[in-house]
Amino acid sequence: MKLDFIPLDKLVVSKANMRYAKKAPYVSDILPTVRSRGVIQPVIVRPNCAPDGYEIVAGRRRFHAAKIVAEERLAAGDPTPEPMPCAILDEGDDAAAIEASMIENMARLDPDEVTQWENFTRLVREGRKVEDIAATFGLPDLTVRRVLALGNLLPAIRDLYRKEEIDAATVRHLTMASKSQQKAWLALADDPDSYVPTGHQLKAWLFGGQSIPARHALFDIEASGLATVADLFGEDRYVADADAFWTAQNEAIETKRAAYVEEGWADAIIVPPSDHFSTWEYEKAGKRKGGRVYLDVRSSGEVIVHEGYVSRKEAARLAKAEASGGIGAGQKPARPEVTSTMQTYIDLHRHAAVRAALTGHPAIALRMMVAHAIGGSHLWTVKAEPQSTRNEDIRDSLDNSKAEADFDERRRAVLAMLGFSPEEPTVTGGNGDDYGVVGIFQRLLDLPDTVVMEVIAIVMGETLASGSAAVEAVGIEIGVDMARCWQADDAFFELIRDREVLTRIVAEVAGETVASANAGEKTKTLKRIVRDHLDGTNGRDRRENWVPRWMAFPPAAYTARGGVGTVAAHAKAQAAREIERRSPSDDEPDPSAPGAVTALPDPDDEAGADRLAA
Repeated sequence: MKLDFIPLDKLVVSKANMRYAKKAPYVSDILPTVRSRGVIQPVIVRPNCAPDGYEIVAGRRRFHAAKIVAEERLAAGDPTPEPMPCAILDEGDDAAAIEASMIENMARLDPDEVTQWENFTRLVREGRKVEDIAATFGLPDLTVRRVLALGNLLPAIRDLYRKEEIDAATVRHLTMASKSQQKAWLALADDPDSYVPTGHQLKAWLFGGQSIPARHALFDIEASGLATVADLFGEDRYVADADAFWTAQNEAIETKRAAYVEEGWADAIIVPPSDHFSTWEYEKAGKRKGGRVYLDVRSSGEVIVHEGYVSRKEAARLAKAEASGGIGAGQKPARPEVTSTMQTYIDLHRHAAVRAALTGHPAIALRMMVAHAIGGSHLWTVKAEPQSTRNEDIRDSLDNSKAEADFDERRRAVLAMLGFSPEEPTVTGGNGDDYGVVGIFQRLLDLPDTVVMEVIAIVMGETLASGSAAVEAVGIEIGVDMARCWQADDAFFELIRDREVLTRIVAEVAGETVASANAGEKTKTLKRIVRDHLDGTNGRDRRENWVPRWMAFPPAAYTARGGVGTVAAHAKAQAAREIERRSPSDDEPDPSAPGAVTALPDPDDEAGADRLAA
């Protein structure tokens, strides 16, 4: 690098300059100094392709201030502007030019993180490693990685951050979002009537209301293969699949519980997320005085262990017994009759005996299965169909539909019959509490088969996956008539955008003559024709009980293009039926053969019902 004075007309601003932009920079703060003393600190330049020309990689504001002063002096009759003091770099080294620009600019004024990202990215393209960039600018490696992580964001989000229209916490969480989630968030931000989640609310929005830090896992999350998502700073990771996490976490919690019992604690109790362990309701008690271990499981996945506690009532009883000489100070409580290993032996054999006997009592098994589907356990995970949509019109349409009202009425009746509040949103979705499952089971035992079948219908309805082949199979088997529970509404018409499809619908409700006559009309006109025929208004013949082909059972498409989810799901259901129909079934199984299943009694038959109840 060498120093020299270069005329202003030989200088241009380099695109490698960190503050390069077509818009002139703000120079009012330095202009008085340049007028009185000129440019004191050299700008950094390098040769460019113009003859004797140079480009400025650092010092753009000083250069623009010098040009303003030169124009002022020219207007005052001084035609010879002062040359610029310049420090000249070797030509061709883009990375060195970018670094020089950034070092000088960052020393003068910290640029925003998006500008840093743009320049750090250029350095990476020039072959600089994260460690090199960090060493050059005196920054921690993590800071550089954090800035480079802004590359995960859509440009529109980076622009909002540059303009300070969103804060750092929001940006941090958006770096964990997929591109589709970022687009959905931007759509909310662009809609003045929508709620836009930011900060910690955004994290809950991204993870469906449940964000579980990977650090809370009691198992080896790397070995488990569970996908995790890291935030902008790389400090926290969150699990991508909450259900898979809880399956592995519950197994690890059970293992931890068994280990505490093996160590000699009186018991180890798992406190589910729906409850909370309050230390003021307990008193400390050592292992020798019957103390228990409580594993307090939080909804965040964290497990807090409280070792050596008994309830205040138990503590009072123990103190009274000790005072009366029942248990002397330091005296061990009575040793249990069996070891934890023997208890496992007993439990497994009793389990084997019960499930073998259960095969002869299908009515009992049916009720226990329903109890598990409702209450859950560490071996059962039953989820209700969320019926999720971000489209408020679709949500309103569904909420106001006759089918949804009918189902909700029956669900409320079942909730009341099981002793739950009718205001509960679902029958299913228990927390796996053993006592809860047993309570539901006992209540089901008191109900006749016909009522239990009603409960099953609600449970199955809640857990039937929307858009699945199972919906098609059930709808065809029952013979569902959509016209009895659905009518075309505003949301339906708003979602039809295809002119060819609309023309075929017009032909369906108004006839081919009307469809041909209006084939060239706008979609708005075609929709109006369909509405008039469905409502019988504006002189149109009323078309009753019309259902679009996609929604009927069985469904069909309007064009050869296809691409209809219900038709695809129906095809899967039909294929499964065909495979089942073709499977060998000519020979009836021998009931006496090992593993043969005897047909269950028919509950609709009087004698069969008696045997089933027995």
